[in-house]
Amino acid sequence: MKIRNKLSLLFTAIIATLLFVFAMAVYLSYSQNREDEYYKELHKIAITKANLLLDAKVEPSVLQLIYRNSQNVLFQEEVAIYDTSFHLLYHDAVDIDKVKENSNMIHKIIAEKQIQFYQGKMQVIGLLYQHKNGNYVITAAATDQYGYAKLTNLKYTLIVAFFISIILIYLAGQYLASRALKPVSDMVDEVEEITATNLDLRINEGGGKDEIAELAVTFNAMLNRLEKSFDAQKEFVSNISHELRTPLTAMLAELQLTLGKERQNAEYKESIQHAISDAQKVVRLSNSLLDMAKANYDHTEITFKKLRLDEVLLDARNDVLHTYPDYKVNIIFEKEIENDDSISVKGNEYLLKVAFMNLIENGCKFSAQHECTIAITYHMDHTILRFQDNGTGISADTVSRIFEPFYRGQNQEYAAGNGIGLSLTKKIINLHQGTITVISELNQGSVFTIELKHA
Repeated sequence: MKIRNKLSLLFTAIIATLLFVFAMAVYLSYSQNREDEYYKELHKIAITKANLLLDAKVEPSVLQLIYRNSQNVLFQEEVAIYDTSFHLLYHDAVDIDKVKENSNMIHKIIAEKQIQFYQGKMQVIGLLYQHKNGNYVITAAATDQYGYAKLTNLKYTLIVAFFISIILIYLAGQYLASRALKPVSDMVDEVEEITATNLDLRINEGGGKDEIAELAVTFNAMLNRLEKSFDAQKEFVSNISHELRTPLTAMLAELQLTLGKERQNAEYKESIQHAISDAQKVVRLSNSLLDMAKANYDHTEITFKKLRLDEVLLDARNDVLHTYPDYKVNIIFEKEIENDDSISVKGNEYLLKVAFMNLIENGCKFSAQHECTIAITYHMDHTILRFQDNGTGISADTVSRIFEPFYRGQNQEYAAGNGIGLSLTKKIINLHQGTITVISELNQGSVFTIELKHA
């Protein structure tokens, strides 16, 4: 069911409930008022006939004649007058006798002074009437035909008005829901036009500050992120294709050239060595891409635990030296480590080691002596690591782009690479809620500074 219909039905149900309660209150109030008014009317009629009989000395036969000749005698008020000994003094119609009084009723009226009750739909009142020196018991009974007719008319009027109101309320609810949800409908129409090929489109945010406008703003912000992600993905795929194509093409050309004719063993060895070198480039690229994929995982999918940064750094140094024995990596502790907490962080050991290895390899790779120095210090709430080299440095116009994936500056002239290492390092540091900055000048070397909060 659409939200518009749900809102209309809910709105109708709420108003219908209120209308029903209101109608019942009106009906019951009118019914009670009719009952009270008719009991008062019976009381007045009973007193009037008693006065005619006892004060005016009107003959009972005359009163009975008047009663019989009245219209609607079946619904007319019937009055009976007794003395306290249950002797009948007057009765409008003994042959009809609607009330059928008995001694118990008379005694109850004497005891309670006045009683009133229903006999079927007929209302009955009994009262003790004092006249001069005597007490008399009077009963009066009748059916409030006119009052019941008005009550019935009120009931049908309320029922018809209730159902007509329900229909009008439902139609009004449909209209209001349509008006209220029109911005959503327009938004749906606009969203349907947005595909992977035109992610630059945006939905109208309007000028309001309501929830619909907030939804539009949030959705457009999501589209901005998606567009950036798609663009980054396209660029990523394009760069990967280029980076993979170069060594694979070189490897294939080398092997085809070697296979073209018979060669000496030395030439075969040289050709194989070239192919191995190209294959190693592919392996390094694949490993870098795998590490980047791991760094892009959702935080909930990565295991974090308490780590000592100096131990992770030493492991990274050993792995680099194992791969490049001619590299030289110096580690300097600027402060004495007083306890583990002063140099511990909550992080992922594998990813942090990858980040440190990338910085160490870069520092050694672009340095003439293949040397890198790492300084460690700490403060109250964070640890600082500085990776310093005396290499070629980075120009001012490219230093702002070195953390972009696959970006390679002028340094590619001095050493091979695929432009993934620094972007991967930044992702890993960001993942650990840390910061990485760089200070560099051409031919003066570079200093990469990492700050990580304590565990």
